[in-house]
Amino acid sequence: MSTTSFPLLQTINDPADLRQLARADLKALAAELREFVLHSVSQTGGHLSSNLGTVELTVALHHVFNTPEDRLVWDVGHQTYPHKILTGRRDRMHTLRQLGGISGFPQRAESIYDTFGTAHSSTSISAALGMALAAKRKGENRHAVAIIGDGAMTAGMAFEALNNAGVADCNLLVVLNDNDMSISPPVGALNRYLAQLMSGQFYAAAKNVGKTVLKPVPPLLELAKRFEQQAKGMVVPATLFEKFGFNYIGPIDGHDLDSLIPTLENIKSLKGPQFLHVVTKKGQGYKLAEADPIAYHGPGKFDPSVGLTKPATPPKQTFTQVFGQWLCDMAAQDMRLVGITPAMREGSGMVEFEKRFPERYYDVGIAEQHAVTFAAGMACEGVKPVVAIYSTFLQRGYDQLIHDVALQNLPVVFALDRAGLVGADGATHAGAYDIPFVRCIPNMSMACPADERECRQLLSAAYEQNHPVAVRYPRGSGAGVAPLAGLDALPYGKGEIRRERQGTDAKAQRIAILSFGTLLYPALEAAESLDATVVNMRWAKPIDEVLLRDVAERHDVLVTLEEGTIQGGAGSAVTEALNAMGIMRPVLQLGLPDVFIEHGDPAKLLSLQGLDAPGIRKAIELRFSC
Repeated sequence: MSTTSFPLLQTINDPADLRQLARADLKALAAELREFVLHSVSQTGGHLSSNLGTVELTVALHHVFNTPEDRLVWDVGHQTYPHKILTGRRDRMHTLRQLGGISGFPQRAESIYDTFGTAHSSTSISAALGMALAAKRKGENRHAVAIIGDGAMTAGMAFEALNNAGVADCNLLVVLNDNDMSISPPVGALNRYLAQLMSGQFYAAAKNVGKTVLKPVPPLLELAKRFEQQAKGMVVPATLFEKFGFNYIGPIDGHDLDSLIPTLENIKSLKGPQFLHVVTKKGQGYKLAEADPIAYHGPGKFDPSVGLTKPATPPKQTFTQVFGQWLCDMAAQDMRLVGITPAMREGSGMVEFEKRFPERYYDVGIAEQHAVTFAAGMACEGVKPVVAIYSTFLQRGYDQLIHDVALQNLPVVFALDRAGLVGADGATHAGAYDIPFVRCIPNMSMACPADERECRQLLSAAYEQNHPVAVRYPRGSGAGVAPLAGLDALPYGKGEIRRERQGTDAKAQRIAILSFGTLLYPALEAAESLDATVVNMRWAKPIDEVLLRDVAERHDVLVTLEEGTIQGGAGSAVTEALNAMGIMRPVLQLGLPDVFIEHGDPAKLLSLQGLDAPGIRKAIELRFSC
């Protein structure tokens, strides 16, 4: 991107340059920064609405605080593009979320200004408190600042951190970025309190006018102050956060640098935990994003002068859409079904379900632990809960999955979206660990559909069971096998042979590839040149032992294939079952290695891990000298 259109921004190579600017130049810088973010994201894709909403806040924070000596911790982190641009990564923004390029989230390895790696919600206050107390222990006089959105503030972890921070004697500032939006519209009593009361200007305006009018009459001013102390618990959220031990300031306009900078400068001189509430607007400065912040939350490439447009040819149906249609169809057939999501209505494909079955739709906010136990409570009463949750986010409710669902053997269906590699969002969002962490839990089962048709049928199979079952499926589309119209289920715990070895050469090694999930199709392609048998296992737990025994007895070597971590995964389940049956066969386990895989094009990432057809073929040939 040419910098000729950004004369002021191109002079900022780090926040020290920013701090040299006169106050009068900061508004012009913010305007250029907003324009740069818009054009940059339009060329690469990425998070847009949230970043447009934090431009002035980012400028103000880096102007007032001595970063990186003072620590900024951005919650979730999908609003940090302005931060990245101002901290030396402007010229690398064209590589955003691409293989070898910069991350869409803060990463400690990427920059000294990314003080804490984030991408999951509600971690910022805990991390910033840890940094603040560590500074105190080391005798370092620096500040720690957590920037958290109102959606992330609904999670229990944020309040656990507030409870701890309020009694800590350290320089901690929590900035609540209140835009009345997370990704989906936030929900719950707390959000209503924050969005309606905290964003209300009535109290702030009345207080300021009152002080001005009554200042010449001290007795009346003191009376007004006493009334304020009694009333603010009913009018503003100050009491809530002050009860945690914070000094509450706000709300103030998060797009007004003339308010932000003096306020932050005053706060910087205060001691102890401080809480600043700023009100911002997602998509600020770009009318299309302001009007539809959800659509512009994470767009692909687009023309800013035109906005988002529908593709010329309809895209293939995604697994998420398959799930959404199945959920509506099953709900129409069974009145017991309810759908639960932890704040991912759009991402999990539940928009249509909410419209058609509003009384059976539950968005519990960014609260994965609560979502799981809430589902367990419903299951206790004969309701049939389906929890739509990303694989990476179920990790946050793991204790509840074990203790509240599995231990009580409750029939909860977990629809695990984003299983496997997710591409541009990288390691924080990859669903690499669900097979190992689900299959080791008693009473739990795990289905791995190979395509869209199987996804629908295995969801039905999971729903029929009287115990907890997870169905994992990837982001985006698969092989394009259209789902059947009905709700017929595939057999529980049973796989199938999709290709039989054709050769008759007695000296050739008889190879069988056992595939779990969507890698079935590259396995079938690789099998043609290897003349291998291909088994669609479908279930990581229970393993189809009858089918496994038959295949093992008729083949010399076995290859397991999964888009998940090898350690403890489906391949391990196969070797455990073979050992239990007393069958000794060489087994090559192919899957994700014991490393965190960063962002990039999903197909390229799979190829780099040897999980495309050429990679599968090469690994088998090398191991078994085919």
